[in-house]
Amino acid sequence: MTTKKTPAKSAAASKRRVTKPAIYDASNEELISFYRTMLLIRRFEEKAGQMYGMGLIGGFCHLYIGQEAVVVGIQSALKEGDSMITGYREHGHMLAAGCDAKSIMAELTGRSGGCSRGKGGSMHMFDPEKGFYGGHGIVGAQVSLGTGLAFAAKYRKTDNISVAYFGDGAANQGQVYESFNMARLWNLPVVYIIENNQYAMGTSVNRSSSEIELFRRGESFRIPGKQVDGMNVLAVRAAMDDAVKHCRDGNGPFILEMKTYRYRGHSMSDPAKYRSKEEVQKMRAEHDALEQVKKILLDSAIMDEAALKDMDKEVKALVADAASFAQECPEPDLSELYTDVLA
Repeated sequence: MTTKKTPAKSAAASKRRVTKPAIYDASNEELISFYRTMLLIRRFEEKAGQMYGMGLIGGFCHLYIGQEAVVVGIQSALKEGDSMITGYREHGHMLAAGCDAKSIMAELTGRSGGCSRGKGGSMHMFDPEKGFYGGHGIVGAQVSLGTGLAFAAKYRKTDNISVAYFGDGAANQGQVYESFNMARLWNLPVVYIIENNQYAMGTSVNRSSSEIELFRRGESFRIPGKQVDGMNVLAVRAAMDDAVKHCRDGNGPFILEMKTYRYRGHSMSDPAKYRSKEEVQKMRAEHDALEQVKKILLDSAIMDEAALKDMDKEVKALVADAASFAQECPEPDLSELYTDVLA
């Protein structure tokens, strides 16, 4: 009789212990702010999806629905002067950074009032005044640029840090590891955020990665990392506080793997047939980021149902106003083809 051997990856993973970060002790005002920003992102993305279906948004469109806790928790730990850079699923990142919803929606529709003057679209937004150095369409390309932003912060002798977001799919790109090496070699103040929504463009991380605990990807470069419940904004904030302190204290880079989940397909053209409806519903029912904070607000009597409904109405009105602005704003003049080519 032969016994079935446990796969090496599973055996190794079973021996590992993931240190769970503390839960951030948020004030009532912070809890309300976290909830409102996540709600704004959720309602904005729902509207963007609707407008895409109506043909008002062209090209690719990657929605952030389900992942709101990641960027809201991280952004709340930053200060003015810090920089952030991400991939092409960036509408939520811009909103969390305080960018104007009208300019974001106008960019989605390719209008002159957009944050990239209507020339970037969904994947290439930019607002350096808010510390947002762009969404980037090339998978993993932003990681090297985010490392460069950290180099600039150190070269200028500031205490600013850089935050570079990328996904579980981009975690297998070569330039990521070149960036890790330089960041650790030069002790750069950069926090690498791996938004592990578990499916990349449609392939489960379990099928595409030999090391599925992505926060360990920096170990050979001596970069510490943590895995975090990316559906819990308070866990995200607590972990980010630790990472920020690590960087500002001059200890070099840090990796945070956010275990999160997108409810929609990879992009609007993705039917997401690689996972079951039951799986998505289970995540929504048991782990939804907004519902977790909503429960705290209600259970602690910080807000009641009426106040929450009023907030939702206010946010929906703001998003509707942004959508109207985006449709009424003129398209860029042809002369804009020759501007913003080189800074």
